[in-house]
Amino acid sequence: MLEPEIIDTMLDFRNETPKGKDPDSHSPTLREYHKRLWSKPLPNGKLFTLRDGAPGAYLHHRSDLGEFWLASDAVVPSFTRAKEIQHVIEQIPSKELSRFNSVGYTMGGMMIWPAQRVDKKMTINQQRGCHPRIRDRFDLTVECVKRHYEGLDSPLAETLSRYGEFFSLFGSFKGFVEFFLLQDIVSNDDKSVRRFGPFNGFNASPLPQNPREYREYMEDAIQFIEARNRRIDRYWEVHGI
Repeated sequence: MLEPEIIDTMLDFRNETPKGKDPDSHSPTLREYHKRLWSKPLPNGKLFTLRDGAPGAYLHHRSDLGEFWLASDAVVPSFTRAKEIQHVIEQIPSKELSRFNSVGYTMGGMMIWPAQRVDKKMTINQQRGCHPRIRDRFDLTVECVKRHYEGLDSPLAETLSRYGEFFSLFGSFKGFVEFFLLQDIVSNDDKSVRRFGPFNGFNASPLPQNPREYREYMEDAIQFIEARNRRIDRYWEVHGI
């Protein structure tokens, strides 16, 4: 039984997941942490309560706000399986890659997204992983979310629009950022998204093209995850029950 007062942001969720299984679906602690952290008042003051145990659902919410099925996603990829840049990955010491992956599977590297498919099309998690101009990058995904709230186009515009009811829960991009404790990936005024490494617009490949770019991407991502973990710690000290 998990201790109700604990959120261990140092825990690598892979360490409690059966070998070969995905922590996003097989780590009981990760599911419990999502439920604890994101069951709270929305910007409009209404309570957003997540429950597990619903048939076929990772986490579920139903109220006058609507009905939502949510799933976990480790949002910062290391790209170690990206064939296009294997020549780059091979130049990064395994110790550095191991640290990157370990940090990436702590709570600061985790999000929840709507899990139900709409019109038999890809979910947000699926589309952001497959889109050639996103390739699972969380900084670029957050940029797309920002543009969604602003009514602007982006590589994920069509997908995000299918989940408009979910994004409307938070009222604005600022509300979305604050709800999910994402302040460390945006500027202080919430008007720009901080990039993990070089960004040449959505017309260029999102993959690091050489060891220097990869290290820049890796260190920026680690800094964000560790900063978000500290923010989660501070939040839970005040709001944890």
